[in-house]
Amino acid sequence: MYSAKFTITNKILKNIGSIEASKEIIDKAPLLPYYEKQFQNDAVVRAVHHGTHIEGNELNLLEAQKVLEGKEITARARDVKEVINYRKVMEFINEYQISNLKYQIDEETIKKIHKMTVEKILPNEQAGEYRKTQVVVKNSKTSEISFRPPMAVAVPFQIRDLVNFINSDSDTHPVLKGGIVHYELVRIHPFLDGNGRVSRAISILILFLEGYDIRKFFSLEEYFDSDSSEYYKVLQSVEKNGGDLTSWLEYFSLGLAIELSKIKDRVERISIDAKLKEKLGGKPVLLTDRQLRIIEYIQKVGFLQNKAFEQLFPMVSEDTILNELKSLHKQGLIKKQGVTKAAKYVMA
Repeated sequence: MYSAKFTITNKILKNIGSIEASKEIIDKAPLLPYYEKQFQNDAVVRAVHHGTHIEGNELNLLEAQKVLEGKEITARARDVKEVINYRKVMEFINEYQISNLKYQIDEETIKKIHKMTVEKILPNEQAGEYRKTQVVVKNSKTSEISFRPPMAVAVPFQIRDLVNFINSDSDTHPVLKGGIVHYELVRIHPFLDGNGRVSRAISILILFLEGYDIRKFFSLEEYFDSDSSEYYKVLQSVEKNGGDLTSWLEYFSLGLAIELSKIKDRVERISIDAKLKEKLGGKPVLLTDRQLRIIEYIQKVGFLQNKAFEQLFPMVSEDTILNELKSLHKQGLIKKQGVTKAAKYVMA
């Protein structure tokens, strides 16, 4: 059976510690359904855009979002189809986690995800089927050969070993398991095209099945796409290090730690809304971003005065801010002390 070669370094321990701390806060944060859905939708858009962009898709984030909303844009048909396909993959992963009672991944799962990824991009006979020929992976910018995947005849056996590892290994931390499988699928390169997207999708599915869905708020793809050269460089470092995955797992775990830290900060801000809801006896509160920042500021400082407006909202007119304050006052969330420009706004 497959056995991964790596060392648990201080960097990996630090990253896992950060992931666990953020996960605890995100999982337990009281959020209104409105924000819960907003976070999940945002994660899907980012995952789909960056997960295809890193492979050469030319759509920008706004264009990808329009495609996902069913709007027409002027673009290459392949780019549009890749975005639509990868959104279906994300939906499949969510459904698979909910319906898969055994919480296992088999070869058919991998093939199905590939088939969805390349639908109407590759010929039907190649979608969801292992490659039958030898391939080389080239750098898209320099055309230099990056590495040579295993012979086609070895693919089914190596995938079988990897699937056994996924379903039987319970000692490896889920984040590290996700990173290991991500790399191995890239290395084996089981299909003619779409291997990167399949590798990233399966690694996310592993996290979901192992209890690390983290409310489906995160997108690792954005981290990889933020510096794609580094992503490919670290992937290729494994072979140069004699198959040692340590550097790759440091990189992979750091990406999740960074992404979850950003989400934790956003959740902590927005969860203020849930506390306010509780204060108002369960009445739903939907605040604008500016109103949230006002509440956050008052809770930290104790009060807000007109002279702090410019610091809090550069380039926003005083009248606009006063309108936000009036809305908060009307909802009974804040009160005004004093009547001049030196008046203070405090929590009600």
